Amino acid sequence: MALLTIQNLSLGYDSRAIVEGLNFSVNEGDYLCIVGENGSGKSTLIKTLLHLQEPVGGQVLIGDGLKKNEIGYLPQQTPVQRDFPASVREIVMSGCLGRCGHRPWYGREEKRLAQENMERMGIAHLARCCYRNLSGGQQQRTLLARALCATRKALLLDEPVSGLDPNASAEMYGLIGELNREGITVIMVSHDMTATIRYASHILHIGDRIFFGTKQEYLESDVGTVFAAGISSSMEGVSHV
Repeated sequence: MALLTIQNLSLGYDSRAIVEGLNFSVNEGDYLCIVGENGSGKSTLIKTLLHLQEPVGGQVLIGDGLKKNEIGYLPQQTPVQRDFPASVREIVMSGCLGRCGHRPWYGREEKRLAQENMERMGIAHLARCCYRNLSGGQQQRTLLARALCATRKALLLDEPVSGLDPNASAEMYGLIGELNREGITVIMVSHDMTATIRYASHILHIGDRIFFGTKQEYLESDVGTVFAAGISSSMEGVSHV
């Protein structure tokens, strides 16, 4: 059975749908990129998959042993969140809250897991540093370590390289790709078509037209060809400014 099965899903607010008729599934080991125009509902879909927002209609079914609290989430950051006055260790440890049940403290296993994931993300030496004093790339590594404390199966990432410089972006994509090769399922909202084409196994395009399929099927589809060409043209225009 798939980790996630989306059936006739409608997304929106106050019972008003902005996207209708989403049908797709995510299997273990997939690397799904969600693309589309700004305001098309990509971030709303992520929140709905996390049960942070109720769908207007349809269903999100979880299977293959995955539980609601076993999905790691890396959200887009606001300026206030980037200035959060906590240590790296405290931020990472907070990803273990779902494992504590009714315990109001972290146990030995949670502390071990947090240390393991800080080492995994190359930030163990920053454990006592204040999060607000980190570079953008270090903050994203911290949040990714936090997300890994919540899951061994699936990560949902909302524009994980937003605001990062090219080197930090490449490092972040490399880390996410490595995690996927280790067996973690990745679902990522992205406006970066170059990275999407390089890393995705499947692509979901939402907007005026909806498409779901493999990366190759997307590249050969009408919607994929038009969207990718539009992104490339806009980026060329920026590069010549």
